Amino acid sequence: MVNSYGIFFSITANHLCSFTNTTTTTTTTTSTTSLLHHHSSSLKFHCKRSFGSSSSLLGPVTRNQAIQSDSYSQTSELAGRSWNNLGFDPISTDYMYTMKCSEEGGFSDGGLQPFQSIQLIPSACVLNYGQAIIEDLKAYKKQDDSILLFRPEEYGLCMRIGADRLCMPAPTIEQFVEAVKVTVLANRRWIPPPDKGFLHIRPLLMGSGAVLSVKSAPEFTFLIYVTPVGNYFVEGMKPINLVVENEFHRATRGGVGNVKAISNYASILKAQAAAKANGFSDVLYLDSVHSRYLEEVSTANIFIVKDKTISTPVLGGTIQPGITRKSVIDIARNQGFQIEERLVSIEELFDADEVFCAGDFVCLLPVGSITYLDKRVSYKERGTSAVWQQLYLSLKGIQMGLTEDKMGWTVVLQ
Repeated sequence: MVNSYGIFFSITANHLCSFTNTTTTTTTTTSTTSLLHHHSSSLKFHCKRSFGSSSSLLGPVTRNQAIQSDSYSQTSELAGRSWNNLGFDPISTDYMYTMKCSEEGGFSDGGLQPFQSIQLIPSACVLNYGQAIIEDLKAYKKQDDSILLFRPEEYGLCMRIGADRLCMPAPTIEQFVEAVKVTVLANRRWIPPPDKGFLHIRPLLMGSGAVLSVKSAPEFTFLIYVTPVGNYFVEGMKPINLVVENEFHRATRGGVGNVKAISNYASILKAQAAAKANGFSDVLYLDSVHSRYLEEVSTANIFIVKDKTISTPVLGGTIQPGITRKSVIDIARNQGFQIEERLVSIEELFDADEVFCAGDFVCLLPVGSITYLDKRVSYKERGTSAVWQQLYLSLKGIQMGLTEDKMGWTVVLQ
């Protein structure tokens, strides 16, 4: 693989990486762990024998993507980068993490490589039959330049549960958490300053091996990439306006609606696009059996508030058991709210004091209005007295290290 710096990378049979500067024609061979380095001793780069060139993940490296080892920066900002207008679009960062698993054994020999395009054989199971799941984590930078991860073990467990549903092996929770740490540290210069956003962490597990008939892949790839982001919705933290979808359903019983299978998201695009074209922020889905009970928004769980009671749809195989959802329930209980996980009917929306969403993308967001058929209900903003804002400040305080983490949810990286 040759990049525009004139450096050639290859993997040799004895698991050494060699690089050749094509400008000077000088060839040097060195161990893989010395190619990339960081102040943390846990950050290593490993090479492993490929399972076959057709499924290689190594692709061309552009000039902007190929960086030298001294590019690990302790600064919180990149030259020329404005952190004030971050949206929720991907930005190419420095490194990604990959690890493979074949039929012969579990995941092993994972490591960093420059962020780049990946190569997949056309018959890869993920491309033909959608065998893949994702997760979504956050990393925040504190004023002292340390980094906080939020409940990474929980996300590792969710990936294992989702992998089992899709007949895939998965990294252990320990492997998952270590890979997240390594990837975040390698890209720490891309983490926005406090109050400017966060580093979105996307683990992806996919069947990268070749198949023709419908069956599980013979090879699997675990990949992590990161990108700095701001608010998920263009409205920022303003109340969002939802429309209840009355024709399409996000998930059905017995399906994969309770795991982050990639197929879940393509199916919501049509309804979401129609909602936005009509001036709504997103879609609220109903159950597929009765078309009466609330399920979730496209990428977030839904909560309704009535007096001191907070209700949210019960998990039943069609709803994502989000880590943010779980955290909000724990915080609300600690603050004296009564929590009800149950069937929530569409009629209850019209009698609620307030409604809010909770998700790994959106964190917590208030709902300003919900439209169902020819009915529209609006929820008055209550300022600092709103329940959603009380819970939001508690959750963000923990995630950003602004308050003491009595729950033991955060992991600190130096």
